[in-house]
Amino acid sequence: MYLLKSSSKFSKKQIVLLSIPVFFSNIAIPLVGMVDTGLMGNLGETKYLAATSIATSVMTMIVWSFGFLRMGTVGIVSQAYGRSDYREIVKTLLRNFIIALAAAFIILIFTPLIKISIAHFFSTSNELSELINIYLNVRVFSIPAELVIYILVGFYLGIQKTKISSLLIVILSSLNIVFSSILVLTFDLNIFGVALGTLLASYITVSIFLIFTYNFIIKKFKIIPKFENLVVRSKILKLLSVNFDIFLRTIFLTFAFLWITYLGSKFGEDYLAVNTILLQFIILASFFLDAYAFSTEGLIGFTIGRRNQKSFFTVVKNSIQISFFTALIISIIYIIFFKDIINIITDIEILRFISFQHIFWVIIIPPIACFCYQLDGIFIGASQTKEIRNAMIISVVGYVGVSILLTRYLDNHGIWFSLLLFMIFRAITLQFYFKNILRKF
Repeated sequence: MYLLKSSSKFSKKQIVLLSIPVFFSNIAIPLVGMVDTGLMGNLGETKYLAATSIATSVMTMIVWSFGFLRMGTVGIVSQAYGRSDYREIVKTLLRNFIIALAAAFIILIFTPLIKISIAHFFSTSNELSELINIYLNVRVFSIPAELVIYILVGFYLGIQKTKISSLLIVILSSLNIVFSSILVLTFDLNIFGVALGTLLASYITVSIFLIFTYNFIIKKFKIIPKFENLVVRSKILKLLSVNFDIFLRTIFLTFAFLWITYLGSKFGEDYLAVNTILLQFIILASFFLDAYAFSTEGLIGFTIGRRNQKSFFTVVKNSIQISFFTALIISIIYIIFFKDIINIITDIEILRFISFQHIFWVIIIPPIACFCYQLDGIFIGASQTKEIRNAMIISVVGYVGVSILLTRYLDNHGIWFSLLLFMIFRAITLQFYFKNILRKF
């Protein structure tokens, strides 16, 4: 925690230095999606891109629904780190491992129901359903590894070791890109190759970092991790409460993005494919901006653990300012390179044409969305999970309502206008609950 020892002011420079490793890891994540989209988008048939869009959207919704394993870990670990309570840090880590494996087992059991739900919800053709099922049959077995990775990332963010958490994600994403590219381009496995690439990358990465983390804890904390004496009623109830609130929040958030895929499917496969492409730009920007949110989570938790309100406000102010400035830079980059990137992603002319018509939304959303991203990080670091749950529910309900109305008059543009309003709703509702965090000081 060298940055925190050197100064208690939490300057913009310090936040940026903590965030730099996270930038690279967060860029790596959407790059996987962009590579997968590019691999499917250049096979000459829209069905591969459409099937990948639906399958990955559903799997993303399922996996991201357990994002509480990362976010809950960060909040509790960072506050325990501020109190120098290392044993509680290790116990939190182990308790969440158990929850992750139990959740993965439940998902595996309900895989047939997931397939039926997709076929009913999206009204897919037999050919499209077959491609989707091929992907799911492989990808679902990567979930245990992916959930454990969430926890490991949360652990390292919580103790301010952003370089390690970033290295984990970079290795995972790099392996994913390499395996998927080889399996699709060399072995011609199309959608099966994309899913298998994710599976292989997940298990190789989690094996490496579980061994590393075990040795790290022994060396740094002088504690041997053991699965014993973990059942403490108050601690379990707190962990379950935090996790469940974030679980509900993430369910609604991932549904919001799945809703985009659903609405796009109503306009045909071309618009479904285009929205998949455009979402990669939004996801790329969000993961990049989330670097500040991720590093802020640990800093906020640390200031609360130390009960230092002055440092808390400094982190809030500085992190929001640099996040907004970075969002403006991202939008400028999109203005310059949007068409070139689209031409690389797909060689299908109709998809290029429709994409070019939607450039406005790709440019304007990042500077607006950065506020809700940063507020998310602040609330997660403070473990104010009920507030982020309630804010998300209110925002999603409003978003779905306006999207139904706007798509009637603006067609596909209505989807993107609704997404912009969704980001605004999130920021407003979180700002309303902000005063609740101050009660911790």
